[in-house]
Amino acid sequence: MAPRRSARRQGHRTRRLAVLLIALAAGLGVLPGTALAAPAGQQLNAADAALLAGVRLAGLWEMPAGQMAAEKGRSPRVREIGAEIAKQHEELDRLTVEAANKLGATIPTDPTPEQKGWLTEMKNARGTQFDQIFVTRLRVAHGNIFPVIGAVRATTRDPIIRELAEAANTFVNNHMQMLESTGLVRWAELPPAALPAPGEDGLLAAASANTAPQFGVSSALVWLVFLAALGTGGVATWRMLRRT
Repeated sequence: MAPRRSARRQGHRTRRLAVLLIALAAGLGVLPGTALAAPAGQQLNAADAALLAGVRLAGLWEMPAGQMAAEKGRSPRVREIGAEIAKQHEELDRLTVEAANKLGATIPTDPTPEQKGWLTEMKNARGTQFDQIFVTRLRVAHGNIFPVIGAVRATTRDPIIRELAEAANTFVNNHMQMLESTGLVRWAELPPAALPAPGEDGLLAAASANTAPQFGVSSALVWLVFLAALGTGGVATWRMLRRT
């Protein structure tokens, strides 16, 4: 009986870890089918792969979003930070592509359908409504990826991913500060942080596949949780924007 209980606890920890780590990046819209293949002996684990694909996807939609804000933002501050965010994402995207090339990894080349929908939403908005949508969408997305960057940086065994995580941490933190400087962030309506359950506060830091093989997360489970969390994040953002 004891081995069975242990197996059930291990399965429970695996599922919970996937939720804690992957749900944080839900706003990026990573989808199943994004191939991430590394050379033999250098296979990317779930956490490293999620960071690499997530940072790439962020740039693919936030660069045009920033360029749009620079051109049509109502507030001078929105126009200013839009241009700066687009410029900085070009640099971060270059670093991401370089990391993928070094790892032999295939990364996304287009935004996800949902991200394209966000860009269409911004394209159709005008004046102060555009400013609010731009700030809300980007601030939620940056807030979702920020904890993932920290978790991967703290536990990855790959020096290339570690270097990318450090760069991404600097860029994302700077972008959040710029977006917050507009005064348009609705703090009370931001999605709550996903924290470990009592007694399992070491799971997020362990980042599963990076440091604890016994808590391995399957690729199928990772993507299923990503999709479920994506829907939750989308509902929260829709509620915020409904008030514009």
